[in-house]
Amino acid sequence: MNPSDRICAALDFSSWEKAEPYARTIAPAVGMLKVGLELFAAEGPPAVRAAAALGRPVFLDLKLHDIPNTVEGAARSASASGAALLTVHASGGAEMVRAAVRGAGGKLRVLAVTVLTSLDADALRAIGLDGPPESAVVRLARLAVGAGAGGLVCSPHEVRAVRAAVGTGPLLVVPGVRPPGAEKGDQARVATPSEAVAAGADIIVVGRPLRDAADPVAAARQIAATL
Repeated sequence: MNPSDRICAALDFSSWEKAEPYARTIAPAVGMLKVGLELFAAEGPPAVRAAAALGRPVFLDLKLHDIPNTVEGAARSASASGAALLTVHASGGAEMVRAAVRGAGGKLRVLAVTVLTSLDADALRAIGLDGPPESAVVRLARLAVGAGAGGLVCSPHEVRAVRAAVGTGPLLVVPGVRPPGAEKGDQARVATPSEAVAAGADIIVVGRPLRDAADPVAAARQIAATL
């Protein structure tokens, strides 16, 4: 894989009007564009179609978590949006993941989010998940892949353990990636782009370090050069 193709640029904006100039600028320098909750809540499927029109696959990061029937319907709707990837929460259970895969109908790949990168061991303990984050991540990864998920989302800290647990088949998409010296922000479990890829990440999601850079294209190329 070309190093730049491993980079997914997050379109973390409150409207397509604000996102479009950045999306057009960064699209040629990366392999994928991410439409998350903020932009999707503001614009809906038209934002996905507009991003896809820029010639890059779209990662629709909605982290669906509901009863199976509702998630199946949402995945079916998402499959018509032009997205290539869709996220659901693995913690919704195996039947919910299976329902998402049914709804997707082979038109997009369902990725299961294991444990959010903003959560550390103390935060997990507070919501009833004892043990280190890696244990919860691996347990949820196995559940999701067993239910048919085509890929997983985990922090850079768990990539090696997840690869060992589920093999090379599932696509591993890894947020919580920060170039050396970048601010962590609200992320708790982070690593550099090169560390994440060396551990086994297929795709790294990069948000603020690209979006807020003085020259986003140069920043993307610098990241690619480290891969």
